[in-house]
Amino acid sequence: MIETVFKTDDLPVADRVDAWREKLSRIHAPVDLVCHPGSDFRTQQRVVRLGSALVWPSVWSPQTVRRTPRLIGRSDPEMVHLSLIIKGSVGFRMGGPDALYGPYELRTNDSSRPYEILMGPRGEVVDAVSVDVPRARLPLSSDDLDRVIGRRMTGQEGVGALLAAFLTTLVDNARSYTAADAPRLETVLLDLLAAVFANGLDAMDRLPAESRRRTLTLRIQAFIRDHLHDPGLTPTAIAAAHHISTSHLHRLFQDRETTVSGWIRQLRLERAREQLADPARSDVPVHLVAVRAGFEHHPVFTRAFRSAYGMSPRDYRRRALLQETGTDRQTTVDSASTRRRPLTGG
Repeated sequence: MIETVFKTDDLPVADRVDAWREKLSRIHAPVDLVCHPGSDFRTQQRVVRLGSALVWPSVWSPQTVRRTPRLIGRSDPEMVHLSLIIKGSVGFRMGGPDALYGPYELRTNDSSRPYEILMGPRGEVVDAVSVDVPRARLPLSSDDLDRVIGRRMTGQEGVGALLAAFLTTLVDNARSYTAADAPRLETVLLDLLAAVFANGLDAMDRLPAESRRRTLTLRIQAFIRDHLHDPGLTPTAIAAAHHISTSHLHRLFQDRETTVSGWIRQLRLERAREQLADPARSDVPVHLVAVRAGFEHHPVFTRAFRSAYGMSPRDYRRRALLQETGTDRQTTVDSASTRRRPLTGG
């Protein structure tokens, strides 16, 4: 997937503010930029394009971004912006009382209204993941968007947590995706953005049925991952937790190559495999690895693991750890042998 990188450190000091202002203005809408007096102005940004949407992780030194009525009158691309704050604090003004946002809160604005954003008002560096998307790409009415944009929302629970997890995973693994993945990722992003906004209005029923279905599937998948350790994680329990029937749950998984139970088993085996290959967990007994992955009966785990990976869990761990430390161990053995030769040769 195409990813572009911008760093003010790559530019002469005198050119940094103007270059960053131009970059922001191209991504979202024309803005004014003010560097805090006495600060060392630095910013870096990566941009991942998903169709009409842009996702961009960034690191900011203290600075102020303003969109004024004059700039709106000059150009309004009707873009919606959302930022997930990862580190630091962000002050915000947009037609209401001043607000201060902290880690894992979601801050929003749009290009049609004046606003002022204070990055690092306490003098700290701000780390964030932002999204810019055309207003018309969101399946909510203009009135609904006007009502919800600017409200404080959280990225720590509910659909906000789903969006936060999606954004952080996307930017951490951007290089592993290809251009062919962009349409699917864009659909997921737009569904989650719309769900966050609709949830803020307590109006999930206003989303299109297909968007609600995809969002519900994402919620269920996240629920399953969070509860893999629970041996009581069954289709019946999952359906009950999401207030749907088991038949509805199975229909949501119809486009997958496995059943709900099969997907749970697959995830549990993958989790166990990762733990068995981790040198930091080499002293954890295999049966405890199985329990932590959600397998209640060790013989069942061993049979399933052997079927999936062609060897027992113990053999897999032994081979993985040898591959991890084999070179170091061989070097140690060779060194020890060399030291012993004068003694044995005498």
